[in-house]
Amino acid sequence: MDKRLPTRALPKMLLVVLLGVAFTTIYSWQVRADQPPQETEAYCLSCHSNPNLKMTLPSGEELPLYIDPAELARSIHSPLGIECEACHTEIKTYPHTKIEYASRRELSRSYYISCKKCHSAIYEKAQDSVHAQVAIENPSAPICTDCHGSHYVHKPDQPRTLISTTCATCHQQIYQQYETSVHGAALIGEGNPDVPVCTDCHGVHNIHDPRTVQFRVESPELCAKCHADAELMGKYGLSADVYDIYSLSWHGVDLQVYKSRWPTIWHDSAVCTDCHGVHNIRTTSDPQSSVNPVNLLATCQKCHPGVSSNWTDAWTGHYEISLEHTPWLFYVNAFYNSLVPLVLWLAGIYVLLQILRNTVDRARRSL
Repeated sequence: MDKRLPTRALPKMLLVVLLGVAFTTIYSWQVRADQPPQETEAYCLSCHSNPNLKMTLPSGEELPLYIDPAELARSIHSPLGIECEACHTEIKTYPHTKIEYASRRELSRSYYISCKKCHSAIYEKAQDSVHAQVAIENPSAPICTDCHGSHYVHKPDQPRTLISTTCATCHQQIYQQYETSVHGAALIGEGNPDVPVCTDCHGVHNIHDPRTVQFRVESPELCAKCHADAELMGKYGLSADVYDIYSLSWHGVDLQVYKSRWPTIWHDSAVCTDCHGVHNIRTTSDPQSSVNPVNLLATCQKCHPGVSSNWTDAWTGHYEISLEHTPWLFYVNAFYNSLVPLVLWLAGIYVLLQILRNTVDRARRSL
């Protein structure tokens, strides 16, 4: 009898067990997805599915208490088995205890803390954001439920335009600028997934104040996330050398000096947004663009008052000097690229010959 049989059979037995576990897990997910609302949820909906259910708060505001069962079933939480009492922890009996909140905003601000139980890491990030800082004095500053909803919580980026329209709830004026910009028009009008939405530049939960020195000095790297991506820029015929060329320019070098030595001191070295705009960025061919050839001089004069049109004639548009974009500079550059090495080589040969001559003269004098 072969005593090694159990050892050889062990991998097969393990595979059978793993397949069984996988099948059971998938089956349980399917069953959960097909199941009707959970017991507690169904019990709550027996009252809250009434469209006329509402109450009046001490502030005089009317608080709707209706929950759409179909919308709730399509939310993220309900199919996962997260029921009403997960957030409404204080409601344990019926009739419910009297609500002590004076206004709808006070009620919302008390309930959003429930998000922390499941999303603790995200919640902590949000406490460091500019929204949380503003909320100390302004109760209207956004909280979790303002962006994600309360009962009908869905994925925040489906469709992708939803991200920016959500931000527009508070930042309507900025959104109006964004939707006509080169980024917003491509996203909203064309559904282009490559262009940035609000959260790509400002962050998601740990949103920082864009008016700070730190945000300003780091903004070129922020733009470079897309504009230094050769593959992405190649799709649209744009230069991917923008950041490298900017970094070698006077603006870029000056910024890096301040950034490394005095990171908390405000300075006026130009960053991308100073020339191109912030939310209202347009293509260079757009007559309303701040870097359109017609408007470029006025843009430069914001920092360099009194300069003439010759100032802008030297601008290469963040492109490497080439025959296609800057033919005159290309030929001048090619001339000096040939002349300078030639002069250096001739000077080197001349010095070498002088050394040889002096060496020979000394040898002759010593004889």
